[in-house]
Amino acid sequence: MPSPAPFHIVLVEPEIPPNTGSIARLCGATDSVLHLVHPLGFSTDDRHLKRAGLDYWEFVDIRHWQSIEEFLAAQDELTLHFFTTKVKRLYTEVRYRPGDYLVFGRETRGLPAEIIANYRDRCATIPMSNPNIRSINLAMSAGIVLYEAIRQRDLGGI
Repeated sequence: MPSPAPFHIVLVEPEIPPNTGSIARLCGATDSVLHLVHPLGFSTDDRHLKRAGLDYWEFVDIRHWQSIEEFLAAQDELTLHFFTTKVKRLYTEVRYRPGDYLVFGRETRGLPAEIIANYRDRCATIPMSNPNIRSINLAMSAGIVLYEAIRQRDLGGI
């Protein structure tokens, strides 16, 4: 039986090596594709990446993009889902399909404001109960959303 089409995790200008390493490991475990949009805030040979999952790179399909503009120009807008704290629509309200791109911004600033403005109808958020917390860790967020997408796919794309 052929494996289902993969999901894609897109990290726009990630800054913290252990987050990217953990997400790479997540992608390897789920046969998802990892897209890294440059500039990166670290070197991909960083020792912190290795500790968080770089030793799994050989099992991960990793694609590099030189800019967010280059990445967006190569995609079908209907396959893109952006995640931000700046909208009300919940990530569980999105209907994910195999092959979709789950796009996350920088750890310190999130997605650029123009991306949120241009793709507002493609944006969603992970709810948080405590208003004193700015956001959820990037690796945790990617895992939450990816497993919701996998759950929907495995239920026949509800």
